[in-house]
Amino acid sequence: MLHSYKKDKAGKEGYVYVSYGHPKYLKHTIASVVSLRRHDKKRPVALACSDKQRKILEEKGLKGLFDVIHPLPEEHASIVGFKHNVHHYLFFEKNIFLDSDIVWCKNPDSLWKSLSPFDFTITGNLISDSFFGAAKGVGVLKDVFFGRRRKTLKKFGLTYLSRVQSGIIYAADYEQTKKICLLAGEMLSRKDETHFRSRKMEQGRTEESCEWSLAMAMSKLNNPIYPWLQGHNSPQLDYIDDLTEHDEDFQYVRCKYFSHDFVYSFRGLKSSGIRNTLIKMAGLFPGMNDYLMVTPYCLHFGWYHQKTPFYTFAEKVWYKFESEGVPERLNYTDEVASNEA
Repeated sequence: MLHSYKKDKAGKEGYVYVSYGHPKYLKHTIASVVSLRRHDKKRPVALACSDKQRKILEEKGLKGLFDVIHPLPEEHASIVGFKHNVHHYLFFEKNIFLDSDIVWCKNPDSLWKSLSPFDFTITGNLISDSFFGAAKGVGVLKDVFFGRRRKTLKKFGLTYLSRVQSGIIYAADYEQTKKICLLAGEMLSRKDETHFRSRKMEQGRTEESCEWSLAMAMSKLNNPIYPWLQGHNSPQLDYIDDLTEHDEDFQYVRCKYFSHDFVYSFRGLKSSGIRNTLIKMAGLFPGMNDYLMVTPYCLHFGWYHQKTPFYTFAEKVWYKFESEGVPERLNYTDEVASNEA
């Protein structure tokens, strides 16, 4: 049974994770919660998960890591299935929905304050590039040459398209959240009328993307995105191995953040040699390769070829819990009432 937004809320502000499929994803979620609890010991955490993963939590004595554990129906057990239906999972008055492959790096109090004016928002850039949801590599040149992005916007009556990065979603208003979710589902059902391509065509990806459809829905409803790149105040930054300084447990994290958005976009290149060459060439122009060393609120392991350090961290956390149990400072059943919705 789906959570009803009309029920009594489990708190004023809280975090929502989702986990399903292979048990390794539950390990990732738990690792993310461990990093969160280093910086926020008060706000409750909810988990929507499959029955299989709930049983694992019970068997391992890990239920106390979460303040709300809610059943996830099969039809929502996918990226699109969940993120196009987050209006069913507003457990708190104000909710931050998080991907499981995220490490928290600092106190989020200021982040909550900066999100509070929004009814609904997702981190991202105001303007999406040609690669967003479309062909990757040289295939994107066809999209640019034939103006496919422009044609998609015109067909759907849009004047702009943001770059949504759905690792962090904020929702405080049920009606606005529902409108965006339902419209995003409609946009996805009309994929053949757009220039967007299935994410499953990418190496290592088995699920459809939710991001371009959410971006179109937000544009159609004139709902603003939350700026993803804000220097020292960035809500999340990508983990790139040679652009990130950290210890093995991610208690110390600093990211090299290039001030110029175009230069910083080179971080997606798999070859560090090519990336560093381009950055060096950009330095021929004043200010183009200036950079800051920043600690974001969240470090996101979204790039498929950059996930190994997070996997190692997650396994280490899991092994420690299996061998030593959950430490009292992480078990919040005494401080916040634990619920099963």
